[in-house]
Amino acid sequence: MITPVSAEERSARERINEGQPTVDFEQATPYDRYVGTETLHDLQHTVTDEPEELAFLVTTQVMELYFGLLRSEWLLVRAQLDADDVRSATSTLRRSVRHFEALNAAWAALSWMTPKQFNGFRDALGEASGFQSAMYRHVEILLGLKSRVQLRPYRRAPKIYAGLEEALSAPSLYDAVLKLLARRGFAVPAEVLERDLTEEYRPRDGVEAVWTEVYGSADLALRELAEVLMDVAVQFSDWKYHHVVAVRRSMGAKPGSGGSAGLKWLEQSMRRDIFPELWTARTFM
Repeated sequence: MITPVSAEERSARERINEGQPTVDFEQATPYDRYVGTETLHDLQHTVTDEPEELAFLVTTQVMELYFGLLRSEWLLVRAQLDADDVRSATSTLRRSVRHFEALNAAWAALSWMTPKQFNGFRDALGEASGFQSAMYRHVEILLGLKSRVQLRPYRRAPKIYAGLEEALSAPSLYDAVLKLLARRGFAVPAEVLERDLTEEYRPRDGVEAVWTEVYGSADLALRELAEVLMDVAVQFSDWKYHHVVAVRRSMGAKPGSGGSAGLKWLEQSMRRDIFPELWTARTFM
């Protein structure tokens, strides 16, 4: 358990230590207890003796942590949008863009891997595939890329499956934004506002017209919200592109570990845009 320390206590400790860090603790250091370093560093269980596998595993685990962070931030954004707090939602989204930049940068940790190095441990991973990441699925669902079929891998994990089912039935970030625009008087089509939320979002001309109107309006807060949504969309596109490049470089067009066509499947997936009318409306501005 971490014992809180006030500013006055920190100043007193500095005087006692004569400016040097504290080096004596009755238990594990407060840093270790807070971060859980022992647990973190005990999570790397490689299945081969290939030295490259550890980098692959650690990078994958780091990505999983960022997926969870993005999910937490975007759930907060959705609540802020529902409360009509546009400025807070924009601020939180802007913060999440920085998280996404760090997530995308993680691909650099694998950019050196050759096919020979990847093949050295790939077979030992069995059918393990990034496609099976439940937290990544949460991220996609929040971005509006919904598919009930893609929940099937988790049917035998009741807690995970229930969480994904709940997410599938809830509004995506884009749904929350469009409802906000409707409350602000923009003519968001009723078929959008009343659609089946478990289905993947399908672009509509009426929403495209709404975004064109938003960008032409005097409402700076809404224009800033639109632009930070575009920042998120760009980062997501970058994520998918970096994934394709990493797979292409390390394994070419071989079949995927999880039963897919590998590179071909990823390239098809890359064509699924989020916030689609924010892209297409630019033609009419």
